[in-house]
Amino acid sequence: MSVQENIRTLDSHGIAGREIARRLGVSRDAVAKYTGQQNFSPKPPTPVPRPAGSAVAGFEDTIETWLTEDQRRPRKQRHTAKRVFDRLMNEENYTGSYSPVQRFVRKWNDQHRQAGEGFTELVWPAGTAQVDFGQAEAIIAGIRQILHIFVVTFPFSNMRFVQAYRGETAECVCHGLRTVFDHIGAAPRHLVFDNATGIGRRVGTKVVEAKVFGAFKLHYRSESRFCNPYSGNEKGNVENAVGFLRRNLMVPEPEAATLQGLNDILLTRCMALAETVHYRKGLPVSELFAQDVAASLALPGVGFDPVRYESRTADKKGNILIDGNTYAAGSSFHSRTLTVGLRHDVVEILDEHSAPVRSFPRAFGVQAETIFEPAALLPLLVTKPGAWSHSQLRPLVPEPVRDWLDNATATNRRRLLSAVEAASGSAGFDAAITAADLLIQRGDTPEIAALGMLARRLAGGTSPAVENVDLSVYDVFTTGSFTSLNTLTGEIA
Repeated sequence: MSVQENIRTLDSHGIAGREIARRLGVSRDAVAKYTGQQNFSPKPPTPVPRPAGSAVAGFEDTIETWLTEDQRRPRKQRHTAKRVFDRLMNEENYTGSYSPVQRFVRKWNDQHRQAGEGFTELVWPAGTAQVDFGQAEAIIAGIRQILHIFVVTFPFSNMRFVQAYRGETAECVCHGLRTVFDHIGAAPRHLVFDNATGIGRRVGTKVVEAKVFGAFKLHYRSESRFCNPYSGNEKGNVENAVGFLRRNLMVPEPEAATLQGLNDILLTRCMALAETVHYRKGLPVSELFAQDVAASLALPGVGFDPVRYESRTADKKGNILIDGNTYAAGSSFHSRTLTVGLRHDVVEILDEHSAPVRSFPRAFGVQAETIFEPAALLPLLVTKPGAWSHSQLRPLVPEPVRDWLDNATATNRRRLLSAVEAASGSAGFDAAITAADLLIQRGDTPEIAALGMLARRLAGGTSPAVENVDLSVYDVFTTGSFTSLNTLTGEIA
C-alpha cells in the first residue's frame, strides 16, 4: 500500500507519470494503473482454480448421478468423497488421484446445500438432562474389558456424570439414572434421549418406551423426549461429553477390583470436574449446577428398583432362555412356568409363588455354555450319582475331591454329594467344597456332620489347622497304672 499511496500522492500534486515512475523506481504501467484506478474499496477474495482440475473430466455426469441419488438416502448412508473415488476406480476405470474428486464432491455439495441444513444453537433451561451411551476400555479384576459408558449431562451448567455397565439395556439406563439422582439429591424435570439407549424408540412422531422406563418416569415424575432419528446434534452436549469423559477420565484405562468400584471412582472424578470454569459463562460449573439442582424435582421417599419381570417356561432339563443365553434353574423345575427378574447385573429366577429360586450374574452377549449355580446340580447328582463323570460340576471342584468322587462307589459318592448339598444350604457351595477338600486331604471320611461343621466355620471366617491333632498325650488316662489324681498337689497317689 505504501508504493500505491506514494503514486497517488504525487499524482495529486500534478506530477507527470514519467517523473513519478523515475522517482519511485516503478514502471510507467504501474503508475498508469494506480493513477487511473477509481475504486480502492476492499473486495472478497477470489478462489484461484487449482491445476489438474480436468482429471475428472468425463466423469462429472457419473459423480453427479451418484450424489443426486444420495438425496433420497439416510444421511449416514450417503457417498463420501472417498467412496466416490473408490467407485470411480473400481467401476469407471478412473486413473486420476483422489484430490480432484474430493474438490469436485465438495463443490457439488456446497452448491446443492439446502437453506434449512446445518445446526442451530439450542438453549437448554436449568433442570434438563441429556443421556447417551459410549464405549471405553477398563481393567476389572485384572481383566481388560470393553464397557458401555452411560453419560448424563446437564447442558445448562455443563455438569457431566458417567457410569460403566456391561450392556445398554433399559435396566442399565434406569440404574444409572437412579445413581445420578441419588447422588445429586434431585431428579431432572426433562430427560433427552436418542434412539439407541435401550429405553425407547421414536419412529416419526410415535414413541414406544420400555415398560420399566415408563415406571421409572412415573416414580420420579420426570418427562422424556427423543431426538429425531439421525439428529444427534439435538443433544450435542452429551455427544461431546461422551468423548470428553472417555479421553479425560479413562486414559489410561482405569483399574478396579469390581465394576461397582470403578463406578465409585468415576463418580468421584466427575465431581472434581465441577470445580472447572464454564467454557462460555465464565462461572464455576458447581455454581451453575446448583441452579440445575434447584430447578429439578425432589426425590420420592424410596428409590426405584430397576427390574423387568418376564415369564419363562423351563425345558425338560430345568433350563430357561433369557436374551439368547441359557440359565439353569434346576432339574426339579423342568417344564414349569417361572418368573425371571432382570436387573442391570443380576438375573433372578422365581417360582410360581414369586419365591426366589436362583440368582445369577447377568450375562451380556451370547454365551456358548449354560449358566448355572453349582449347588443347583447337587440334588440331581445325589439321585443319579452315575452322572457325575460327565457332570458340569466335575471340572469346578478341586482335584482331591474330584479324584475321590471318581474312584468312589455309587453309595459313597452319593454320601459325599449329600453332605456337600446339606452344607451348601447353610454355608454356601464354595465353603462346602473347601471343607470336603480339607477332610479328604487329612485322610478323614467326609461325613455329613463333620463336613457341615467345618463348612460353617469356613463360611464364618475361621480357618482350621490342616494337620492332625496329636491325641497321644491323653493315653495316660486310659492306662492301668493310673489310679487317682490329687487335685491339690497335682501328684499321682
